[in-house]
Amino acid sequence: VQLVESGGGLVQAGGSLRLSCTASEPIPSMNVMGWYRQAPGKQRELVATVAASGDSPNYADSVKGRFTISRESAYMVYLQMNSLKPEDTGVYYCWLKTLTNFGDWGQGTQVTVSS
Repeated sequence: VQLVESGGGLVQAGGSLRLSCTASEPIPSMNVMGWYRQAPGKQRELVATVAASGDSPNYADSVKGRFTISRESAYMVYLQMNSLKPEDTGVYYCWLKTLTNFGDWGQGTQVTVSS
């Protein structure tokens, strides 16, 4: 499944961005979608995930209270990022997990937060 991301960019500290991710083809309704990020020289880390129902979102401690993950459908996921900090800079990857895959990844979108 191809995952198409959009919404990255350059923003000043304290600003906001909204990331979007859409699956390019129908996917099983039972799925989890989310976002990971990778900063230069660091390992990829979880940012947030949520089931297709939108219930029980999961957040990294570093983004709790600032980021909100949401679903509008079984094949789209959004990440609203507020109060951005320079340490939020990185490539953000959309992720999809179903019962029949090991996890699909998008190509990534760059988020840069200037101080």
